[in-house]
Amino acid sequence: MRLVIAQMKHETNTFSPVPTPLERFARGRATPLEGDKVREAFKGTGTAIGAFIEAADKEGAEVAYPVAGNAAPSGPVQAAAYEYMAGRIVSAVARGCDAVLLDLHGAMVAEKHDDGEGELLRRIREVAPKVPIAVALDMHTNLSLEMVRHATTIAGYQTYPHVDMHETGLRAVRPLLALLAGKAKPAMAAGTRPMLPHVMRQSSLDSPNKEIQARARDMERRGEALSASFFVGFPHADIPIAGSSAVVVTDGDAARAQALAGELLDMAWKAREQFVYKVEPLRESIARAMRLRAGPVVLLDHYDNCASGGTMDTMTVLGALIEAGIEDACAFAICDSAAVEQMKRAGEGARVTLSLGGKSDLPSLGLRGQPLTVTGNVRKLVNGLYRNEGPMARGELMDMGAAGVLDTGRIQIAVISRHVEPHDIAAFKALGLDPAARRYVMLKSRVHWRAGLGPLAREVIECAGTGVCTSDYFQLRFRRLRRPIYPLDVDCVPGA
Repeated sequence: MRLVIAQMKHETNTFSPVPTPLERFARGRATPLEGDKVREAFKGTGTAIGAFIEAADKEGAEVAYPVAGNAAPSGPVQAAAYEYMAGRIVSAVARGCDAVLLDLHGAMVAEKHDDGEGELLRRIREVAPKVPIAVALDMHTNLSLEMVRHATTIAGYQTYPHVDMHETGLRAVRPLLALLAGKAKPAMAAGTRPMLPHVMRQSSLDSPNKEIQARARDMERRGEALSASFFVGFPHADIPIAGSSAVVVTDGDAARAQALAGELLDMAWKAREQFVYKVEPLRESIARAMRLRAGPVVLLDHYDNCASGGTMDTMTVLGALIEAGIEDACAFAICDSAAVEQMKRAGEGARVTLSLGGKSDLPSLGLRGQPLTVTGNVRKLVNGLYRNEGPMARGELMDMGAAGVLDTGRIQIAVISRHVEPHDIAAFKALGLDPAARRYVMLKSRVHWRAGLGPLAREVIECAGTGVCTSDYFQLRFRRLRRPIYPLDVDCVPGA
């Protein structure tokens, strides 16, 4: 058996000013991993591509690894980057294989393609019309008919935080292997609903997504479906296909697959009001935090989460914390390579004054970057490499670039050079920070922090700051999004 295994992942925030060249998929290298280096990097990891490698080894398959690229969310993928990765995948398939296993995201927008995944699958079908294709997708997929039309099996994460990446890879590949063995005939159906759930209300640890994902797992456990996936969708994408969807794979029963997908979508639609996030003014959030006695109190700067395309350098929340006199705190992180370089020149132990953050303008919001002058001691400097301890993407090597800790005496501020979301305790350990020992922990995160850091939080305060991950949809200028759509249009109905 010959397999092509590849990864091409990006969640595109079309409002983000952060560029997405090929280097962003390479995680500190010039180009993404290829060939045996892919296997070396991902074998044994808690990722979908790691699951594909595991399945291939079990089958004794010969494997081609044309590319493995995974970029932190940002603006539209540059055309050259898209063509580089897609070209290698299509060429590998064209050379001949028995099946294709793809670790994709589902919300990639390229400069020339609104539907990056659908376009990739279309190209694969041009060179291999009948080859089976298994696709693992993120829960934040903006599903297109093109994806469903050209894939053989699709499975999406059933957890947010995404702690089931590896399991999702197995859920995607098992029906395909059963097909190749003549033991199943996968039949897939999908549907959508006109709704944009707020990311802050999408966690599978909370209602209503908790119950929807439980029903999807139940469909698989009971044997009703080979795989069942409900996608909350990624709302910060001004494209027609953005929104919630579902896809179900059954053994040979397309009508049953359609009915089950409809059941998941009906559950979501009936609970649509619960997916709406209500914003609290920042001043009130900080006042509430300061009244709390026991820590750690997690302060979420959720408008500027790099894992949703944020610049990770807006200073609104951190500035408000400093102004309020918050102390015994740490903050992860401000992405500012120039500030890191200044800290490196000064050296550990030196006292420095930085023009911190605010290096990025936010034209989609009509805002200019606003740096904050901060003085402190350089507590630690590191190269920024660490390996996730899990449960999310366990074992994957991460790179926050050259990084350091600026200690103001009240707040220990992590300053990094490459975007990484603080969802793993290893990021803090790499910088010599212990969030469990602090009264306050500011995180530029939305939901994923709960994967590795959730157990340490005594209280959680959600802080509305500034950024392209805003939880206030009415700050965003949607021009191409399908309308009507809930909650932008509260009176819309399915099929309208």
